[in-house]
Amino acid sequence: MAKKAMVERERKRQKLVQRYAAKRQALKDVANDDSRPMEERFKARLKLAQLPRNSSPTRLRNRCDLTGRPRGFYRRFRLSRVALRELASTGQIPGMTKASW
Repeated sequence: MAKKAMVERERKRQKLVQRYAAKRQALKDVANDDSRPMEERFKARLKLAQLPRNSSPTRLRNRCDLTGRPRGFYRRFRLSRVALRELASTGQIPGMTKASW
């Protein structure tokens, strides 16, 4: 089980990303538009840099919904490999069986 503080920090980051997503995208559109004057694009870059760092989507880390484990994450199930194997072995994931040959 991951530390609760890390899981909560990740939730806080997710909220910030959602809150600033529209503003961040608008500033990026202005900054990357070649038809706009250089000064306007530069001002957009400065405003983008003033946004909170945790509002950037690249700061998010995928974590297991059950345990909070950051490594060995399966996006399809939103679970870590350890939790996925445990649930699959007990038959709680429909259609998933342990491989045997």
